[in-house]
Amino acid sequence: MSGHNKWSKIKRQKGTTSAKHGAIFTKLIKAITTAAKEGGVDIESNIALRLAVGKGRLSSISDDNIQRAIDKATGNISGVIYENIIYEGYGPGGVALMIETMTDNRNRTVATVRHALSKGDGSMGESGCVSWMFEKKGIISIERGDLDDDVIEVAMQKSAIEIIDEYESVIVIEVKPSGFNTMLDAIDKLDVEILESSIEMVASNEIELDEEATKKIDALVERLEEDEDIQNVYTNVK
Repeated sequence: MSGHNKWSKIKRQKGTTSAKHGAIFTKLIKAITTAAKEGGVDIESNIALRLAVGKGRLSSISDDNIQRAIDKATGNISGVIYENIIYEGYGPGGVALMIETMTDNRNRTVATVRHALSKGDGSMGESGCVSWMFEKKGIISIERGDLDDDVIEVAMQKSAIEIIDEYESVIVIEVKPSGFNTMLDAIDKLDVEILESSIEMVASNEIELDEEATKKIDALVERLEEDEDIQNVYTNVK
């Protein structure tokens, strides 16, 4: 199930990046930019942005950096025009890759993506080569606690696509993008710990990798995500 795999990926990412302050900063800034791009700049109406900004401030990201991240998403930086480009390709073992970027220099960004893929035993693909495998969904991961039944009830009331509650530490909810903010707002009102909340490209056909291949794809994804032009990297790995 895609929700199941989403949590596996979260755990892997936490294990590979949590020790690097710079990577944490980059991830939080990207979360703010993505939330502003998807739902607008009004923190009161855009719950995803409110949560992302809150996490950024807890990690001591300055208000100036937060505003710059929002301005990047909305094109409010004087003299700079950002465009959103999605690159498709393959990683080790034939893993499908969707690479979302936001850049003011597409030549620089495509060169960075090509170099990272080449160095990581991957390759760039043509537009449409893997996008057919992916569907956009809202993903919300909530830490387990005393209100688990309430979380599940709210998720059902708000028309979740899928609720994955077999984990010891987390409940994962999938929702259509159009209902993401409504679901997130309802969950947030329960006063539970929301670990992750984002609109993502989720693979419909996923593959399993052995330990060696998993390490290679994790290293490639981490290398890509360290670049400031790259917002998100999605794969079809279980």
